[in-house]
Amino acid sequence: MNKALANVALKFCTLLFSILILLGCSLLPKGSPERAVSNTVKIASFNVSMEARNYSSADENQSAQQLSKGPVLLMKHLQSGNHQQIKNIAEIIQRIQPDIILLNEFDYIDNPKKGVEAFIKNYLNKSQNGAEAIDFPYYFYAQSNTGLPTTFDLDNNGKAEGFGADAHGFGLYHGHYGMVLLSKYPIVQKEIRTFQRFLWSDMPNALKPIDPETNLPFYDELEWANLRLSSKSHWDVPIKINNKTVHVLASHPTPPVFDGDEDRNGKRNHDEIRFWLDYVSPKQASYIYDDRCIKGGLNEKAEFVILGDLNASPDRIEDKQHALHQLITSKRVNESKIPASRAGRENRPDNVYADFHTASWAARVDYVMPSSGFEIIDNGVFWPTKNDDLHRLVKDRASSSDHFMVWQTLRF
Repeated sequence: MNKALANVALKFCTLLFSILILLGCSLLPKGSPERAVSNTVKIASFNVSMEARNYSSADENQSAQQLSKGPVLLMKHLQSGNHQQIKNIAEIIQRIQPDIILLNEFDYIDNPKKGVEAFIKNYLNKSQNGAEAIDFPYYFYAQSNTGLPTTFDLDNNGKAEGFGADAHGFGLYHGHYGMVLLSKYPIVQKEIRTFQRFLWSDMPNALKPIDPETNLPFYDELEWANLRLSSKSHWDVPIKINNKTVHVLASHPTPPVFDGDEDRNGKRNHDEIRFWLDYVSPKQASYIYDDRCIKGGLNEKAEFVILGDLNASPDRIEDKQHALHQLITSKRVNESKIPASRAGRENRPDNVYADFHTASWAARVDYVMPSSGFEIIDNGVFWPTKNDDLHRLVKDRASSSDHFMVWQTLRF
């Protein structure tokens, strides 16, 4: 190559390099560090109904011994990679492609390789009906209070049965209705805080259930002094997204029903949600302690997202004074754009809140609730209408769940 041609080549390369810089290196390979950096993240919550009743052949009145086989059957289905309900759940996740997702009602299996890792490998990593496969290199998976036996007669039926309503959280075996958090971004393991052992009686001004007939506490002194607040657990899982830390606050409060006039489940649901309101409010969090006995909540500059099936809906009149209403109206929370679907109104055209419903029984109970430091870019509820080809994934509980995935794309 002569000197003239060399000069031309040099100028061409310099010009090409300048164009790449101006274009933000858009021609660089997809896996390059420049493309990996993003200031948005898609976060989802999904009650997947992957619990014993779906994997046992017995009826609704099946015994605890029969139901305890549920996790064994779940492990079998997770290993096979061929269970249709689980394939549909995986396809829904693949259709939305979240970066972080909390799965409620994913029974706890103490061997991760047969539990959460099998779900990732055998279902999420494989394309379902042409949907793009998805991987989650990081996860958090821990025990819950569901089915954790007590020696008390907590439902006051005259029998201390240990499981069911006499467990720390309603469950027919330990780990029933568990939860798992999946992430594409690294989890800061050493900074995870769990609050499984936090006692309900240690919450200031807790809503202690009272028997309206006797005007006496529903729980005796020993029961009240030992009953845990979380019906499953409360988790603070810090996730590193590029150079920022986001605290994923995960929980699944008890349904505020299946009790009596003492409203023990309704009051517990309220206080389980109030726990997060206090946790993200520095002046209210001093009483909180985690399972390592570290006290306090988040500082006022921390970014967080509250995830889970909270079993409470802001469109119920009786919930206006509920902790949920206080939480979503808090200055610490961004509730400016509520995830919605068109199928909600198709399901309940008479309900003015139907667009925001996340369950087939007409309520908004599942949440992705970001802190006020986030901007909401996009969101939705995965609930395809009846004329949509994807309606097959949600047509009934047997197809996937009676809940629908809710998601939000957030920008720092």
